[in-house]
Amino acid sequence: MFTSLFSPEVQTVLDDAVSSSGQPGGPFPSPADWRDQTIYFLMVDRFNNPEGPPKHKPFDDPNYDEYQGGTFFGVQQQLAYIKNLGAGAIWLSPVLKNLPFDPGSYHGYGIHDFLRAEPLFATEADNADNELRALVDAAHQTGLYVIFDIVLNHTGDVFAYNGSSSAVFSSTPLPVGWRDASGTPQAGPDIGTIPNPPLDAVVWPSELQKNQFFRRQGTPDPKGSDTIGDFDSLKQMMTADPALQRFLIRAYQYVIARYDIDGFRIDTIRYLQGNLAQIFGNSVREFALSIGKKNFFTFGEVLDSNDEADIARFIGRNTTTGGDANSLVGVDAALDYPLFNVLGPTVKGFSPPSAVVAMYNLRKQIEQFILSSHGEASRFFVTFLDNHDMKARIRFEQPGNVAEFDDQVTMAVACLSSLPGIPCLYYGTEQGLHGSGSDAAVREALWGVAPTFPQNTLFFLKIQEVIAVRNSEPALRYGRFYFRPISGDSVNFGLSPFPAGVLAWSRILNDQEVLIVANTNTAQSQFVDVILEITLSKPGDNLRVLYSNKSATTAPAPVTTLNQVKVAEVDGETGTGPVNTVRATLQPMEVQILRI
Repeated sequence: MFTSLFSPEVQTVLDDAVSSSGQPGGPFPSPADWRDQTIYFLMVDRFNNPEGPPKHKPFDDPNYDEYQGGTFFGVQQQLAYIKNLGAGAIWLSPVLKNLPFDPGSYHGYGIHDFLRAEPLFATEADNADNELRALVDAAHQTGLYVIFDIVLNHTGDVFAYNGSSSAVFSSTPLPVGWRDASGTPQAGPDIGTIPNPPLDAVVWPSELQKNQFFRRQGTPDPKGSDTIGDFDSLKQMMTADPALQRFLIRAYQYVIARYDIDGFRIDTIRYLQGNLAQIFGNSVREFALSIGKKNFFTFGEVLDSNDEADIARFIGRNTTTGGDANSLVGVDAALDYPLFNVLGPTVKGFSPPSAVVAMYNLRKQIEQFILSSHGEASRFFVTFLDNHDMKARIRFEQPGNVAEFDDQVTMAVACLSSLPGIPCLYYGTEQGLHGSGSDAAVREALWGVAPTFPQNTLFFLKIQEVIAVRNSEPALRYGRFYFRPISGDSVNFGLSPFPAGVLAWSRILNDQEVLIVANTNTAQSQFVDVILEITLSKPGDNLRVLYSNKSATTAPAPVTTLNQVKVAEVDGETGTGPVNTVRATLQPMEVQILRI
């Protein structure tokens, strides 16, 4: 087993990827446009194991934080299920090797070997690398691209502070004891004093085995930056160090070549120091291009109370700062936490539709000068409704009437599929999972809850239907984006300023307008006039319902021209008409996707 980034085996993998570019059996080509793909995000340990049931019952225990037993082969077995749902890509939680003595690393974010696949996810531990590659190859054959979740900020619990996994913040580096294969801290202040450490100990590859590459100052200073310090037991690296940056970049270039993947989701990108985010994004992009992957996709996790401004710091570059055409542009995009923060509360009727509009208006201001490798970065944000880091899934079961708010889920997915960006579904949404209250509660063992992976359930069928509509309507993927004022009296038009209102917007591409109207009221039907693009519609036109999350729906009335109106535009200006409108009839929690 190689132990160095510069071993002949690593170099051979890299060289072979370059030499086989464009050849039969060479690296798998990238998609032309990632907006054509709906991403399905799954946690490997919690998705499937055809060899047996999950290790712990109940399978959705909100307090269980150890391995359940999901495997690479378990994912491979259900690739057709994911494809049939309509997804075009899978995002896998981290698949690289974690410390074998840490049962809390089932999530994969405690990497200690950046070159090897996780043996606990393999049917045969010694064959983990090949099993992971087989999964990726099978996904490609099924028509699915593969995104790896990766970590640059920290490793697993590779050393101890005075025998403990964590320590309070220190302004200077603390003494540490590096862990052996059993997890026992070893005497000696420097990792270099441990002779011939086994592959289940310390950190790998060997180039990372230097104390100075780790902060060693305990958890963040309560009075300082929350980005400086360990994640509890996960040890932060000194990511501003140029030597460490080179090693991490080379390691992940090897991962691309070894497993033939198509993209990276970068964990905790906000915590990276120096210019690593920018250098990493460009180095990965250029390596991918060298092996024929012309659209390798990178997107980062920026989770903060000031999401929008922070995102602008880590993606692309600001065109007002100068530089020539060769200026670095960083990672391609980000997870859309700002949208997550407003869309869920809005579709549930807790926040007014105007909150979603305000978020997009703020984004327009903050990111007007941000340019990514794809042009406007926000068009490639990965949008989502819930994930493994949130404490509740989008679905809520009302005690005594568990299905009462199920239409909120399908309405939310339809909104996600129609708004700008690349929609991402969290595994189990299609089976109605509804955990809440903790990390573990939203990381259910899916093959324990839905052992047959049924494809005829309400959620599966409705999600499948809306993804099919997105795939068939180019405007929903590439179209320009406009929020639409609405009216209840056919005179006064504006945004819904109160919770449980109606949210409406258009996607326009060339001469096609697709209109989306969502009633977030949980109890009352809504009858509203919605403004259309006057040059793309005429009186008497009929809009077809391409999708509704209700089994019985009412088609809109024909297009009408209204001359005497008062319109409060999204940008704050006012208008008086004439306007072309369509009257939509919406049941409680109904969304309609409409087109002439």
